[in-house]
Amino acid sequence: MKDWHDMGVVARATGACRTRATSLGIAATAGVGALAASYGFAGRTPQFVAAPVASAFVDAAPAVLVRVGIQSLGSIAQSLVLACALAGVGALYAAVVALARETAGRFALPAEPFVAAATLLVGWGVVGALGSALAAAVGATIPVAASRLRPPKPGGVDGDRRSVLASVLSATGLSLGGWVVGSPGAPNGTTDEEARAAQTGTEGRLLDRALAASFDVDGLDPLVSREFYEVDINAVNPTPDRDGWTLDVTGAVETERSHDLADVRSFPTEHRFVTLRCVSDPLNGTKLDTALWTGIPVRELLDDAGLTEDACCVVLRAKDGFYMEVPLSAVEDGLLAFGMNGLPLPREHGAPARVLVPGHWGEVNVKWVTELEVTETPVEGYWEKRGWHGTGPVNTVAKLHAVNRDGGRIEVAGHAYAGTRSIERVEVSTDGGATWGVAELTDPLPGRVPADAENPTLRGRAADAWRGWRFAYDEPGTEHEVVVRAVDGTGAVQPREYREPYPRGATGWVSRTV
Repeated sequence: MKDWHDMGVVARATGACRTRATSLGIAATAGVGALAASYGFAGRTPQFVAAPVASAFVDAAPAVLVRVGIQSLGSIAQSLVLACALAGVGALYAAVVALARETAGRFALPAEPFVAAATLLVGWGVVGALGSALAAAVGATIPVAASRLRPPKPGGVDGDRRSVLASVLSATGLSLGGWVVGSPGAPNGTTDEEARAAQTGTEGRLLDRALAASFDVDGLDPLVSREFYEVDINAVNPTPDRDGWTLDVTGAVETERSHDLADVRSFPTEHRFVTLRCVSDPLNGTKLDTALWTGIPVRELLDDAGLTEDACCVVLRAKDGFYMEVPLSAVEDGLLAFGMNGLPLPREHGAPARVLVPGHWGEVNVKWVTELEVTETPVEGYWEKRGWHGTGPVNTVAKLHAVNRDGGRIEVAGHAYAGTRSIERVEVSTDGGATWGVAELTDPLPGRVPADAENPTLRGRAADAWRGWRFAYDEPGTEHEVVVRAVDGTGAVQPREYREPYPRGATGWVSRTV
């Protein structure tokens, strides 16, 4: 009798474990379904249920953790933050679904209404957007409902498996559908034909000039970058509405102003070649790019509002909560850009508008800008509060990105940048710095051009743009160290001593063993 009793206990325990595993499996698939449906509804926008969690993690992270993430992982850090947010939100939905099903079971009621109501409240609390929260609730409820479509066969085991399988299949379908529907389309939302049509006139001539001036070197970008680097504080970028966007000029001004995009475009517009470099860019990294930007001088907006006598700085505030303080003397010659390479400014680069501050690190060139707040005292910016001090002028650098062989000759090439100090020459050593030669430079990119000028002469010199360089020499037949350094327009040589990017940007001579 005892043996039969023990067998019954074991059977009941096994059944309980199997039931618990089945419940957890259904809850997990419901969590996946919630994420998939929310993504299908909102895409990779701030309304996606995982987006606010990712943003909250970044805002709450200690400065040392942010610094280590930036320096060790680079752009991958944002992907990891989003992955953690996905896992956390998915687990939260799974726990809520499991609790809702258990509550419904106690009252012998269908689980679906409990699951839908509970997950809707959770989604609303997390993202604050009813549409996305409702989509997530539907996505969580479908796998739960699917798990009841296949009744268990005698014995129960097959029924448990069939319930979980039905739940998994429905969640998989939701995931595939959500990915297809929610994935972004082409950049800028333009077709190739529209892009070609937009890149005509003055913009087209400027871009053609830049391409013609570029060196044809394998492994080296032309003077207008093929792909522009992207760095910001977001795992999911903002999506401001161009039609509803406004830029406010506030603070220490005579008259506060608010401009929509049409107002902004009514000011004198111009095209500028501008290079940006990220303060976290490694010494020979690739977060250094150039584009042709279209916009209006920031000075026009400040003059329109009128500055008070004691105005000293401007705080650039963005849609995503990011902000940077810049000295008035630096930002006055800046550009409020709403176009990039002949097209409307893309979302990932700050649409509808961003501010470009000549000669300053990329973090100062605020994207998704919504306010210019003029102040009479300096203010610590977003990154200053986290230990970075990249609000000053960029450091001079010559990058070495291409090494090519042709017969007995070796050609090395790269880009050099010194902000508004410009590049005067690049020097190359093929013996570790013992002797130096002078590299060939690309012609400077043209200076700013008024957008309304008819058949303008493309002349002058871009005030804040890189130059390409190349240097060819006879192959020595042995392994050797190539070193490059730049000399800026003031005659100052790029500092030799290496310094890591944190906190003021990398410096040092770039070298490479060939």
